[in-house]
Amino acid sequence: MTKPLTILFKTFFVLIALVSLTSCRDDFEPERSTGNLQFSRDTVYLDTVFSNIGSSTYTLKVFNRSDAFIRIPQVGLARGENSAYRLNIDGRAGKIFTEVEILPKDSIFIFIETTVDAQNNDQIIYTDQIIFDAEPYTQQVELVTLVQDAEFLFPRKNAQGIKETLQIGIDEAGEPILIEGFVLADEQLHFTNEKPYVIYGYAGIADGKTLILDAGARLHFHDNSGIIVGNGGRIEANGSLSVDPETLENEIILEGDRLEPEFADVPGQWGTLWFTPGSTGILNYITIKNNNLGILADGNTGNAEADIQLKNIQIYNSALVGVYAITASLNAENLVVGNSGISNLWIRLGGSYSFTHSTFANYWNQSFRNTPAVQVDNFLETEAELLTADLTKADFVNCIIYGNRAEELGLRSVDENAFNFSFSNSLIRFDDRFGEFSALPNYDFTDATKYEMNTISADPDFENTAKNKYRIGLNSAAQELGNTAGAVKVPLDITGAERNNTPDAGAYQATNLDN
Repeated sequence: MTKPLTILFKTFFVLIALVSLTSCRDDFEPERSTGNLQFSRDTVYLDTVFSNIGSSTYTLKVFNRSDAFIRIPQVGLARGENSAYRLNIDGRAGKIFTEVEILPKDSIFIFIETTVDAQNNDQIIYTDQIIFDAEPYTQQVELVTLVQDAEFLFPRKNAQGIKETLQIGIDEAGEPILIEGFVLADEQLHFTNEKPYVIYGYAGIADGKTLILDAGARLHFHDNSGIIVGNGGRIEANGSLSVDPETLENEIILEGDRLEPEFADVPGQWGTLWFTPGSTGILNYITIKNNNLGILADGNTGNAEADIQLKNIQIYNSALVGVYAITASLNAENLVVGNSGISNLWIRLGGSYSFTHSTFANYWNQSFRNTPAVQVDNFLETEAELLTADLTKADFVNCIIYGNRAEELGLRSVDENAFNFSFSNSLIRFDDRFGEFSALPNYDFTDATKYEMNTISADPDFENTAKNKYRIGLNSAAQELGNTAGAVKVPLDITGAERNNTPDAGAYQATNLDN
């Protein structure tokens, strides 16, 4: 090919490229929007938030269904810079945006958050609008948020900006072990049902002090937060039976501080309710859910009466253990513990326990679980040594111990210390399919000194284990399994139904689950 011809071809292709670019130029010049936008929803409901606590991020999708490349002169909040909402469009954060473009047959995302001050109102509905364009092409999407006022309790900072801490022990080097927390002042020792309480860090109850929780109180805990009952401290939780099983208006509820529905059943959102050695408490009609340890009972006072008394208690979705007891002294009636990452109940290093008409149901499905619903030990292994202590008693009367593992009862002991336990009139799942436990005396279900009138591995007919609903149906193997001695001690089930002369095992009397 000659040089002039080569130049001619190059010139030809350059001209073609220029013509192509020129002819396409109009396609990339955006047209003004004319009010034809479409939206993924016409109202964005941001779920309930606490006053001055940021919400989750919500999404609105804006569609350009036309064949034109469009330009929206202005998109912004109706309240402008004074709005409590915040927007993010295409990576830009703000409250008012200009020249927002959308390609043909394409869409953009608008991310929405809010932080609202309820200004001492119990509840307010806070609203605003996202306004697209101006007249005559104006379109809008409504924003709605329910904001709930609350009492906030948190560690204070000193002059150096260091937050308060609580000492929970001494390490091997003799140094104090500290966690972020604070001691409740006298005026903070009565939680009412007037406003919810939001707690950051661990709220400590000092020696000689008692925290009173009224019926209907709501306690919400931030990550790594909870309550510590110190030596000589006490909790009295005075919940009562609710009329409405959905709102639980008289129940005391302890849960995380995220109110959005997607957090309703998420384990591990907060720490624990911790009874330290020498502390006491009586808890009635409380629901505890979505923490790491439901109740941590650590040590005992040595008094004849049980240090911790649990009546009509529900504990759900503990990331680790529902009730974790170490050499504790605890009595429970109508206790329901469901779906824990390790065990519903783990007794370690002995202690003294009584469980009557209680339900331990572990159908945990969020990770692999190789531990039983109920584990009882009279020892505790540490890296340095094996600690042992007497298990004075662990009596289970008219209980259900069940789950999605073959063996939901674990009993481990060392001979040097007492290991006294008994199960009577209880429904227990224990499928020793390979005979691994047949030679172990603790699992001899024919031994009348330890086991009496129990039913092994028959269907409890729970209502809905995935939703932590453990009422039993009329086909339950627990029906009429209970003994009258336990029913006399606890004559009403956790819903207030009478047990009469035909008590069922577990915390619930059987009912028609179709109703």
